[in-house]
Amino acid sequence: MAGRVTPAAPVRVTSLTAYPVKSLGGAWLAAAEVEERGLRGDRRWAVVDPDGTKVTAREEHALLGLRAKPLPDGAVRLLSPEGDPIEVAPPRDAAPVAVRFSGQDEARPAGAEADAWLSERIGRPLRLVWQDDETHRPIRPEMGGLAGERNSLSDAAPLHVTSEASLRRLNDWVTETALERGEQPGEPLGHDRFRPNVVVEGGEPFAEDSWVGARIGDVPFRATMVCDRCVMTTIDRATGESAKEPIRSLARHRTWAGATWFGIRLTPVLPIASGAVIRLGDEVVPLLAQDPG
Repeated sequence: MAGRVTPAAPVRVTSLTAYPVKSLGGAWLAAAEVEERGLRGDRRWAVVDPDGTKVTAREEHALLGLRAKPLPDGAVRLLSPEGDPIEVAPPRDAAPVAVRFSGQDEARPAGAEADAWLSERIGRPLRLVWQDDETHRPIRPEMGGLAGERNSLSDAAPLHVTSEASLRRLNDWVTETALERGEQPGEPLGHDRFRPNVVVEGGEPFAEDSWVGARIGDVPFRATMVCDRCVMTTIDRATGESAKEPIRSLARHRTWAGATWFGIRLTPVLPIASGAVIRLGDEVVPLLAQDPG
């Protein structure tokens, strides 16, 4: 059974971010409407190669240098450090094309103009696709999903949360590791390495590991899993270069089940109230599993 536990110091939202296109930079928000598959406009678009295989920043680091801003009615503005931006409307009437995502085998193509914009900047043929409103991409049971829950094009669950306290502890470990190896510590890592939708302040480092859910403002969420981390976190967003951190330090301190872990994944509790919104400064009330004794 889960019970509401109020921490000693209030936990609050310090950052909200939507990433309209998977692997591109996102947009900071003051408030975000919550839908079944997470924040409105978050990860509803993705990049694929000509045969429909997804292309992420794991393979093409340059994607992280592009940015996507959500616009009304599901549209998106794509921005690059060089050249003009482009606005793309959801291709609701386009015939679906085959794609290769876990739990989803087709999506709607954005069209030649968007494809050319992406291809020119990344230097290979690419396509932009959109997850339409009718697509039901389930959260996989092995990722903590329950019947009826659905996901955007994010990896495992609709909402990703990280903690300021946990990042401070991780940066301490990164510094310790560097000094032990005779290396000069670099600049502290930011949350952008982990691409969270929500950043919270308050509570102890890694307290979020034990959440079974949370109420953010007035919106309830259920925890699906702690978030396993991949090499994408080692890519410097400014330079596109890869390094060893934070995976090296997480491997020393946060390894179990053959993976490294940082942050948690949440999904909205269904049904969602009409007009559900979370905002900067909202209080976050964790739900913890009660001790059966």
